[in-house]
Amino acid sequence: MTKEKSSGFSKDQKKVAIASFMGTTIEWYDFYLYGTAAALVFPLLFFPNLDPLVGTMAAFGSYAAGFIARPLGSMIFGHFGDRVGRKKMLTISLLLMGVATTLMGVLPTYNSVGILAPLLISLLRIIQGFAVGGEWGSAVVMSVEHAPPNKRGLFGSFPQMGVPAGLLLSTLAFSIVSNSMSNEAFLVWGWRIPFLLSALLVIIGLYVRLKVSESPVFLEVATKKQQEKNPVKTVLREQKKPLFLTIGMKLLQNAVFYIYTVFVLSYIATTLKLDNSVGLNAVMISSVIGLATLPLWSHLSDKIGRKPVYLFGTIASTLFVFPFFWMMNTGSVLLITIGIIIGLNILHDAVYGPQAVYFSELFGTKVRLSGASIGYQIGAIIAGGFSPLIATYLLAEFDGQSWPIGVYLSVLGVLSIISTILARETFRDSLT
Repeated sequence: MTKEKSSGFSKDQKKVAIASFMGTTIEWYDFYLYGTAAALVFPLLFFPNLDPLVGTMAAFGSYAAGFIARPLGSMIFGHFGDRVGRKKMLTISLLLMGVATTLMGVLPTYNSVGILAPLLISLLRIIQGFAVGGEWGSAVVMSVEHAPPNKRGLFGSFPQMGVPAGLLLSTLAFSIVSNSMSNEAFLVWGWRIPFLLSALLVIIGLYVRLKVSESPVFLEVATKKQQEKNPVKTVLREQKKPLFLTIGMKLLQNAVFYIYTVFVLSYIATTLKLDNSVGLNAVMISSVIGLATLPLWSHLSDKIGRKPVYLFGTIASTLFVFPFFWMMNTGSVLLITIGIIIGLNILHDAVYGPQAVYFSELFGTKVRLSGASIGYQIGAIIAGGFSPLIATYLLAEFDGQSWPIGVYLSVLGVLSIISTILARETFRDSLT
């Protein structure tokens, strides 16, 4: 058994923490660019012949296509990550994501090539989803397996912090570009700039990631040639309970995140008739705060356990879904901003912060990457990928009323609460 340090961060551990944060920031920057564009510009550029509401639903449908590929990515990257190592998977996923995002920036629109345009943008979105399906598990497991035993929650938060950082960068990029030119210029060529910037960011990310060492926990297993022959099959056959629990625990967290960061942009602009900047600014403010709240909630799970922190966040998030829309419907910029901050930073982050380490600890080393990734990504496709699309449909079906969306989120919340109650506590367990 590998002797783990009980306190202090080694040089290698710091390097892994920084690389995990930077790499996942770039990955999620790429992934969230599509969400922002789907809410604000893609209905006009790639689905222009449809009714505005139907066009938005079509854009969110292509957005959901990225989630369909995530479980496949989690299985393939999980298999090879548990077989040959975590580091290689991190490099491949980042490169694949960067190429897909950069190509989005040079795609012709519907007015140029017709139906081929939405087909191509959807294909690249699927490639994005495949890449991010392997990214999350690889980055999270790498961080957790490098961490001191009493700081695994804190270390697991570094790749999680890449989510608000990536969301902040993508939202900021769109905000700066859209505010620095006319709306006509933005729709003609300005929207491409944030996508093309991905090429530069990926080069930086690859440089950082190539300098980190492989997970010591994995190396111990590999040295003894004890890797699972087929880790994905083992998870599906022998790890059903933790797999189903992680899927259930993921549902509400992913749904509220994409409702509060993607759907709400369209809701504020089209239903509430407010300027695009209201939603964009609120999401950016929340993203900055998330860089502090995610590690705080994660560190708290190192002190009192994963389960109480996770359960609090899940229950509180479920209770907040109706007040969230009440605050949105006031039309007050201040209340909208406060509602998004409460929903994301105070409640959602209590779930998402410790989620990385909790999911990792529920599976053994030989199948850890496969198990954590598959559970996370299946939960993401069920709830997160389709939540903006479902919310848009419910909004149209019930004449612009938001309460059906609250009911939908509450059902997911109950499922996540039950799953969390049934999950075991893990924060004192040894990874090896």
